[in-house]
Amino acid sequence: MTKFIFITGGVVSSLGKGILAASLGRLLRARGFSVTNQKFDPYINVDPGTMSPFQHGEVFVTDDGAETDLDLGHYERFTGTNLGQINNVTSGSVYQTVINKERRGDYLGATVQVIPHITNEIKSRIIKAQKQFKSDFQIVEIGGTVGDIESLPFIEAIRQFKTEAGIGNAISIHCTLLPYLPTSGELKTKPSQHSVNVLRSYGIQPEILVCRTSKPIPKTEREKLALFCSVPKEAVIECRDMKSIYEVPLALEDQNLAGVVLEMLHLQNKKGDLKSWTSLVEKIKNPKRKIKVGIAGKYTKLSDAYISVVESLKHAGYADSAAIDVKWINTEDCLDEKSCKEQFKDIQAVVVPGGFGVRGIKGKLNVIRYARENNIPFLGLCLGLQCTVIEYARDVLGMKDANSTEFDENTPHPVIDLMIEQKNVQGYGGTMRLGAYDCHLRKGTKAQKAYGANKISERHRHRYEVNTEYLSQLEAGGLVFSGMSPDGMLAEIVELPELDWFVASQFHPEFKSRPECPHPLFKGLIDAVIKQSK
Repeated sequence: MTKFIFITGGVVSSLGKGILAASLGRLLRARGFSVTNQKFDPYINVDPGTMSPFQHGEVFVTDDGAETDLDLGHYERFTGTNLGQINNVTSGSVYQTVINKERRGDYLGATVQVIPHITNEIKSRIIKAQKQFKSDFQIVEIGGTVGDIESLPFIEAIRQFKTEAGIGNAISIHCTLLPYLPTSGELKTKPSQHSVNVLRSYGIQPEILVCRTSKPIPKTEREKLALFCSVPKEAVIECRDMKSIYEVPLALEDQNLAGVVLEMLHLQNKKGDLKSWTSLVEKIKNPKRKIKVGIAGKYTKLSDAYISVVESLKHAGYADSAAIDVKWINTEDCLDEKSCKEQFKDIQAVVVPGGFGVRGIKGKLNVIRYARENNIPFLGLCLGLQCTVIEYARDVLGMKDANSTEFDENTPHPVIDLMIEQKNVQGYGGTMRLGAYDCHLRKGTKAQKAYGANKISERHRHRYEVNTEYLSQLEAGGLVFSGMSPDGMLAEIVELPELDWFVASQFHPEFKSRPECPHPLFKGLIDAVIKQSK
């Protein structure tokens, strides 16, 4: 029977509930249990696919084509479980379903209300994920902060679900902040007490309290929290700030979080096998070298917009015992060769990630040209591949004004064009080419050698592609298409074999990288840097 763990947050947002949920999942997996994670987001958007990266950060894409919250990336990286559409639930998707049912007459004329119709729909999503994954544990994180108006239907649904599941089958973990006041030299527990009181007012008594703090929690404060929040002392868990998110599972293991969870859910506590994770953390803490990599994009003011790219670079670095230092390069500042040279003077490799719209494109083209002409290891992702093709067509093949029809509908050389199946699409939400697709690799290419396979599957999120009418011309000019879709119509990977590492992919490899298993394309980039340094 699946056991359910609900994680809520209080005091302030961005406490790291996602990392807590992912870390607990890792600890339970280390004990031999199967785990699936769910994220409940209170916003009214159906999914984050149409939201600005500046507001929401990265849109993570799953194998089944769901555009989801970035926390699902953390869940997959920590637990190794591939998630899907059912693992990300928003208020928008819940209300949309309920309203559609009402329009069809499914409620037989009843007055549709938050309780029971909205809360029942939320509970049905929990059950649907349980039936799909049949995991030993289902960890459900509720976004936002307890007390937010938009979170109330999710909180009420959890209250009902815990009651229906019965004692010993579901527990709540509440994550709060313990602020430190330097003037008095104290950690203050009152905000956490108030937050728990708010949660209680909604009918939920948390069984475990996880306290985000910058300082160790003294015994007196721990006892005070246990007393006033009605949790056992051993269930007051300290979650201190760490240099790396991958240290969090080990810190929580030291405090026996998984053991407390298992005891409360009436399960035997097995000894966790965390040898590989401990080895990973040792590599992170004791790198043998440092590598500085530039990420040249248009959303550099919010690093969360490229969080999977950053983590994938780090994963590749861990494999070579290297610490990755990311330099953010705003492509709007790379308007000529001089500015590019200034940006490149202290980096050893560069990544041009995905994005939408014409803003910053000139800078991306300049960055790609500089990397190509100076043999600086380069990796392009999605729009990065499209810009690679545009730059090569213009600067190597002499196709003046070659462009994408996304940026210039009247370009004389539309080397990048809207995909055929996208030409009659109406609306923007969930209508791109999304999810996992197969790709065939050309033998002997850098991509094929990096993967060590002839056929791969990768996740996509795009509307535009390399125009098939230009494939032969581009290839005749020296651009190698090392990865193609099974029908040979979609260019998936391009490369320049004469350079140490100049590779770009139409898909998003960052969505499949794992800390203990770096993605081959990112690994190839970092390996090229190390080879050059030798």
